[in-house]
Amino acid sequence: MPDLCDDIAHAPPDGNRTGEALMLLARTKVLPQDRVLTLSLPAGPEAAPIARAAARHQLEAWGVDEETAFTTELIVSELVGNAVRYGTPPLQLRLIFEQMLTCEVSDNATSAPQVKHARTIDETGRGLFIIASLADQLNTGDYL
Repeated sequence: MPDLCDDIAHAPPDGNRTGEALMLLARTKVLPQDRVLTLSLPAGPEAAPIARAAARHQLEAWGVDEETAFTTELIVSELVGNAVRYGTPPLQLRLIFEQMLTCEVSDNATSAPQVKHARTIDETGRGLFIIASLADQLNTGDYL
């Protein structure tokens, strides 16, 4: 991979380029099927409880401790709720448990979610900030 990066970086330009170019190279590997949960979700309010139940079941099967599982369920619920409210179907939940626990919720919307800092008088806008804080605590080992 480093040799390929060097070859591409030092290749002679074709003369048609303007501005800068960016290329991402990544080495991937197939994960064992028992380490990935992929679940298609409905586009309505029933999606969050379905996702929480599936996450709870899978985390139990993986032997994840109760506190981490509870926090992960909160994160799943908030991400799915946002996808239902602001996203575009189809919706999908994916949990990956290899070196760390990864939670992904995807939809077909063209915009990315924005973490906001809600004012004290705002009634919404705190969810992503709260789950980012919870995920950071999990990542630093405060819950593990």
